[in-house]
Amino acid sequence: MTRLWGGRYSGDIDERMWRFNASIGVDIRLAQADIRGSIAWARALGRAGVLEKDEVAALVTGLHQIADEFTGERFALQPGDEDIHTAVERRLGELIGPLAGKLHTGRSRNDQVATDVRLWMMEALPELGEALRALQAAILTQAEAHLDLLMPGYTHLQPAQPVRYSHWLLSFFWMLDRDYARLQDLLARVAQSPLGAAALAGNVYGIDRLWLAQELGMLGVLENSMDAVSARDVVIEALSWGAILGAHLSRLAEDLILYSSAEFGFLRLAERYTTGSSIMPQKRNPDSMELVRGKTGRLVGNLTRLLVVVKGLPSTYDKDLQEDKEPLFDTVDTLADLLPITAGVIESLEPRPEAMRAALNDAMLATDLADYLVKRGLPFREAHHLVGLAVRLAEDRGAGLRDLTLDDYQGLWPRFEADLFDVLSYEGSADARDTRGGTARSAVVAQLALARERLAG
Repeated sequence: MTRLWGGRYSGDIDERMWRFNASIGVDIRLAQADIRGSIAWARALGRAGVLEKDEVAALVTGLHQIADEFTGERFALQPGDEDIHTAVERRLGELIGPLAGKLHTGRSRNDQVATDVRLWMMEALPELGEALRALQAAILTQAEAHLDLLMPGYTHLQPAQPVRYSHWLLSFFWMLDRDYARLQDLLARVAQSPLGAAALAGNVYGIDRLWLAQELGMLGVLENSMDAVSARDVVIEALSWGAILGAHLSRLAEDLILYSSAEFGFLRLAERYTTGSSIMPQKRNPDSMELVRGKTGRLVGNLTRLLVVVKGLPSTYDKDLQEDKEPLFDTVDTLADLLPITAGVIESLEPRPEAMRAALNDAMLATDLADYLVKRGLPFREAHHLVGLAVRLAEDRGAGLRDLTLDDYQGLWPRFEADLFDVLSYEGSADARDTRGGTARSAVVAQLALARERLAG
């Protein structure tokens, strides 16, 4: 077995223990990041006078060759490759000989893997950000195409007030916009370099860590070497970000599942995002959205998993931290599926205006009637009570608020006038809510303009 640490050992460790300890099956995904960090490290050693120029050149040439092998899927793992660092160094030795052994001077796998993970995140997370923006763009396009379509708005899943379909869609745009902002905040913390911290105490070779960070495209360095090798808060933060984003996607999915059901019938999902039943020929199931909803459990589980791993660790590096990569990779992979699939569902979504209109009912105008009374000097609590009596009267008659007569209303409060019927309008109800963020046409148009600016920025 090829080992980076075997000099102190008189024999091999247990074969099962070797497999248990090895991480190459997981961290092979860090290959390009590991090579990139090693190239920068070789150059930093040259700058510090530890390596000659020709040695640096040979190391860099060999590392580039290994990178090409990974890109071309020609890199051959060997049974003794414990992790990606071992594999790369072993192959480098095969290519350039004993000089490969100088590459690890002043460096530990502790600061090496911590750097690799951050470099990988610096590439993977912005790609998710682009997919998130694409989903927001799909929502915005769908909202603009159906600006004036009215539908019931719900609280407690009970019909509440008339709202614009576009307004409902935009509620998810702004949830996702906060997710995008959280990602940008996170990326600044990811781009802090641990490299040069060595095992835990720093290195003795005069490495310029700030230059090294800049060489790797990072913004700065982690200032304490003990913290640098063990800090996994950015991974936890990424998993937390993924779980929050997943929760928002799951809420959108839940609405789409409900609204596309036969009971609601507000929406129709494109066939390509549904599946059939093996026994019921008529079925067209919203499996895309059910899986989005279900896979959010993975995202929450990944966050919980790593929090439990790190919660009781002593200072600096412990092998428990080898468990950080699987949940990170899984969260990134899961979101890389969820985001474009959800965008595709939104882009191809077919609203059903007739069903939305049919689901509106007079009871949703009760608040408008209460507002009518308040504008005539009645305290809102008293207005609320009077309208509640009107709602009960209408329900007892199997009618709506617009079916009651002026005499009916004046029997509840003598100052009701005929103009009360002017407020009992679905369009009027929606357009009365014209403050910023409301469902009035003017407010939604303003939202759309702001959303377009946000995407352009």
